[in-house]
Amino acid sequence: MADDDLRDQISRVETDIEEYAITLEGCRKAMLLSKVAIAAGIAFLAAYLVGAIWLNSVAVIGAMAAVLGGVVVFGSNLTTSRQATSAMAALERHRGELIDTINLRTIGEGDQHSGSALLGGVGETRH
Repeated sequence: MADDDLRDQISRVETDIEEYAITLEGCRKAMLLSKVAIAAGIAFLAAYLVGAIWLNSVAVIGAMAAVLGGVVVFGSNLTTSRQATSAMAALERHRGELIDTINLRTIGEGDQHSGSALLGGVGETRH
């Protein structure tokens, strides 16, 4: 396989990894908002049950909907984030395998020149 093909594959894998990272960030935000909705719904229901506030039936149903909706959104995004994390790990392993197939060499490997010669004679006096 040519190095250009490998580099293209690596580039596509890195693009996929970035897309999963964006998905994870969206899941994190949705999970945070769902936690806020759950907490607010529970707080309103608890305050209503102890008599601290008076809510009409629409407000009580809204508070229950916030709790239930928050649980559903949280669970859905938790599942999605787990799947995205798993897919990212697999892609990162695949990217590593692709990189390992490229014939990389360390700078200075196989060079007979000294470090100062590679730097254009830095530190050497010229005559």
